[in-house]
Amino acid sequence: MADLLVETKLLVPRPRRQVVPRPRLVDAVRRTSRASLTLVSAPAGFGKTTLVTALVAGRAGSEAGQPSIAWVSLDERDRDATRFWSYVLQALEHASPGSATSALTLLDSESPLDAVLTSMINELSVRPGELVLVLDDYHVADGPEVSEGVAFLLDHLPPQLRLIISTRADPSLPLARLRARGELVEVRASQLRFTGDEANAYLNEVHRLDLTEADVAALAARTEGWIAALQLAALSLRDRDDPTAFIAGFAGDDRFVVDYLADEVLDQQPPAVRRFLLDTSIVDRLTGPLCDAITGDSGGGAVLESLERRNLLIVPLDDRRRWYRYHHLFADLLQARLVDERPGDVAALHRRASDWYQQAGDMEAAVRHAFAAGEQERAADLIELAGPELRRQRGEQVIRRWIVDVPPAVVRQRPVLASGFVAALMACNEFDGIERRLNDLEKVLSGPREGLVVRDDAGWTRLPALIATHRAGLALVSGDLAGTVEHADRALADAASDDLLTTAAASAIKGLASWARGDLDGAHRAYTTAADELLAAGHVADVLGCTVTLVDLEITQGRLGDAHRTVTRALRLGETAAAGGPTRGTADMWVALSRVTWERGDLAATAEHLYRAADLGEAAGLPQHPYRWRVALAQLRAAEGDMTAADALLEEAEQLYSGDFSPNVRP
Repeated sequence: MADLLVETKLLVPRPRRQVVPRPRLVDAVRRTSRASLTLVSAPAGFGKTTLVTALVAGRAGSEAGQPSIAWVSLDERDRDATRFWSYVLQALEHASPGSATSALTLLDSESPLDAVLTSMINELSVRPGELVLVLDDYHVADGPEVSEGVAFLLDHLPPQLRLIISTRADPSLPLARLRARGELVEVRASQLRFTGDEANAYLNEVHRLDLTEADVAALAARTEGWIAALQLAALSLRDRDDPTAFIAGFAGDDRFVVDYLADEVLDQQPPAVRRFLLDTSIVDRLTGPLCDAITGDSGGGAVLESLERRNLLIVPLDDRRRWYRYHHLFADLLQARLVDERPGDVAALHRRASDWYQQAGDMEAAVRHAFAAGEQERAADLIELAGPELRRQRGEQVIRRWIVDVPPAVVRQRPVLASGFVAALMACNEFDGIERRLNDLEKVLSGPREGLVVRDDAGWTRLPALIATHRAGLALVSGDLAGTVEHADRALADAASDDLLTTAAASAIKGLASWARGDLDGAHRAYTTAADELLAAGHVADVLGCTVTLVDLEITQGRLGDAHRTVTRALRLGETAAAGGPTRGTADMWVALSRVTWERGDLAATAEHLYRAADLGEAAGLPQHPYRWRVALAQLRAAEGDMTAADALLEEAEQLYSGDFSPNVRP
């Protein structure tokens, strides 16, 4: 759940075995490789992705002078500008580590996109070596916000970076201006169409159909070199006794050609395979167990491997034959046929996919398919049930994104879900409307439980104490310290003896109020209690968050030995609890340790600790980590005499500042 990006979208597709080499196109584009933008624009099924894969094949920085390749396979969800640039920045970072680190940090902190893009461009401009960014299937993500950012990138493109876009429709970019400047290379459908020789090679050498020269010419003419249509035709031609008769009767415009050939391909499949294709078309990516869950059968993995061997428009996404996707054109056809033939089954198929993703722990996909099934109530169930684990992993941002998708009427019937939404909003520093939400919750609690929907019974029991805790946090950020303590005390009084999470949260909030009043000893006692209870509850990431404050307090009290012991103990805890990667908050511990060594005057150790934090990456840090790390490094750079670097780091820190609930005791 910690990483919601689909890593396979950042992989350069493997070159397919059964393709026709097209040196005329590859060489022509590479001769003009210094253009800012290479645009490959054509309708579906013209081999755009295959051509772009050929353009970058063998050119991934493995040899001296070869560019690094950053690839993003886009889908419709990437029309959201934040999601789009998350993938682009991750792709750049994968291709050239360090090329988008600051920009990713700014994006994670919800800084304005122009600041994110400026940071990205500045980082790229000082990177050595050439870098190629490929945006595949750009048309599905093209929208005002996305195109505005891409246009900004093109206007300020660093000399090291080149952009390749494949798309079914011309993007909303300043193409005329780029064309006039000679900064645009265009590959259109007229160039992508198979020539007669390429069609012959494809049909007779790749598919081994043994067609006559006249049959190849007729089929190439009728398809106008459209590669997808030729591929579907080749599938239909297999095992036919009279291919000439089939070709002679084959005609129609693009839409009818596709419909006809899709019918021919599907009708040639055994009933079980045909049903498998239609059933599994509802998901973007396919794996054996998921297909079994959707179809209700077994052997889905073997079916996928069989489809790959038969080249039935299925694309492998890894080298282990575990994950696949259908060719986009084929998937569109399958989905349309499913709706036409079995509209009553669509919701049930999405429901099964949602069930499988829930069991697999991919709650984002589980919720998405629940909504696709038209089951808003089920989606709300899943979100409510996922809440405790997401909060344990500090996944408030995930919950925050779901809030807009759940109708307010559904939320009003679900007080536990409503409370979880309040917690997520406050954790993301969004306080507008929180008072109204809390008032609504209290009204619900004052009435009967009848008619309410509760899936998390433990959450229902905790609600009175949770609402008091939310109010304590709201009072704290508004500067009402007396109200903070009053609500926190009420939360502690209302919480059950075994409700460690609520008592920990209330204790921490009281500790922050004590700190704001200058009572460092009281703050330290409260935070120690909170950390102990969070540890007992298994919330290790939150324990590390408490440790940051404890170290701050101990340093302020001049207890450097205690601060060192506190942070080293927390580091061991984070390493012990880690499974598959560092516990979130581990990077913060290295920054906290750097503060201790800084106070002791050990600049070498301070630098080493900060570099350790940087090596772990932003994902290993809590929301406040990005600005804390920069402030600490700025102090170090200033001590080394590099005031320019220190000033730049403080500028970045200012943009990334996230105050959370901590009092502003050290402005």
